[in-house]
Amino acid sequence: MKLQCDVEVVNRMLPSFGMKRRGKGTRAVLSIGKHLDKTSQRSNIYMMICTAKDRAGSKYKLKDNIEKFFTWFVEEGKATVRLKEPAVDICLSKADANSLKNFLSAARLADRGSVTSSLPLSTLTPVRARDVEQPKKKLTIVSKKDYPLTSNFPYSLEQLQVSYCKLSRMDMRMLSLKALRKLDLSNNHIKKLPATIGDLGCLSELVLHNNHLEAFSEALCLSTLQRTLQLLDLSQNRLRCLPAQFCQLKELVNLKLDDNELACLPFGVGRLSRLRFLSAAHNQLAALPSDFRKLSLENLDLFGNPFVQPNPLDHTMKLTFPLTLQEMASRAVADLRLPYGPHLIPAHLCRDLEVAMVCDCGSVCVNFYIKTAVSMNLHHVSHTVVLVDDMGGTDAPVQQHFCSLSCYSQFLDNSLQRGIR
Repeated sequence: MKLQCDVEVVNRMLPSFGMKRRGKGTRAVLSIGKHLDKTSQRSNIYMMICTAKDRAGSKYKLKDNIEKFFTWFVEEGKATVRLKEPAVDICLSKADANSLKNFLSAARLADRGSVTSSLPLSTLTPVRARDVEQPKKKLTIVSKKDYPLTSNFPYSLEQLQVSYCKLSRMDMRMLSLKALRKLDLSNNHIKKLPATIGDLGCLSELVLHNNHLEAFSEALCLSTLQRTLQLLDLSQNRLRCLPAQFCQLKELVNLKLDDNELACLPFGVGRLSRLRFLSAAHNQLAALPSDFRKLSLENLDLFGNPFVQPNPLDHTMKLTFPLTLQEMASRAVADLRLPYGPHLIPAHLCRDLEVAMVCDCGSVCVNFYIKTAVSMNLHHVSHTVVLVDDMGGTDAPVQQHFCSLSCYSQFLDNSLQRGIR
């Protein structure tokens, strides 16, 4: 039984001499195995701790020698084993939680003097230098021949780049890297992302540039990425649309969508209140969603999109007279800001309310409205704007919705008075 982790051996007598513990662990390999006791000439079970400075290891007898286990934070890879003789506390940290539990179970059995055949014992021999190296935080693989096929990725990785390896799907071994903060899978052939990426609870940067992605799933948008993801690079893929739930990724600061086939941006993009850098150049955007006005960006790049020249007289009519009861009820819920949820109303009505549009008059419209487009200078939402076209323009069409004919007529009157055609 072996365990790799950080270890600090603290002598409990130190405070008696006015001394303090160092408070910092050293990378070590712990082993539990048999060792011949020279005084009794009998084999006993020992714990051996090997570090870079002491690769031969220090041994501690386990049978009837463990005073207490401290395991409050074992799920975080931390624990302490208190020995009777010598009077030391062996403080363990930065361990794999499951491996640590198994190691502590073996130590308990050894302390009780259980039959040794039930213990997975190791040979107590000096370790190799590479076994006690500091845990690897960063790994870059940019060639298929360097890709690990038989060995696992170091569990301690915080940054992982795997590029130019022709991966057609994400390696499931990556999903066990719970400390991962940045994952770069750019320049591969990935077509679909597993929803379990959302289990990477520390992931703040996800780079998927130049792959074959055709969709970004709703499950990812509703995962723990909502609370952690700050940079997302989906450029040079085959995306045609993004789900409405995409705007649940509210911690996003930098979003790259260049060189896809997007016909529209998510309707609720204005809810990305932390977004500061947005690039969606060379897509198929004809107009921007009305929510786009709510953004407050530092840099915006929408170059190379086939934006239409807005004309207030061109409109899409989606109104019925009279309005349906469902539409009137939905508008009332939104306008009066009544609480709602799937425990109160059907889930599909919740989804409709999530993407409700706001009319010029301030009222809400859900499934029935009149839609047109107006021109907006992009400097209203961004400090720096990359030119929209080769003519040097920084204006783009933004959708506008109206809850009734009277609101649309009022808008047309105002537009005509301003000489807008």
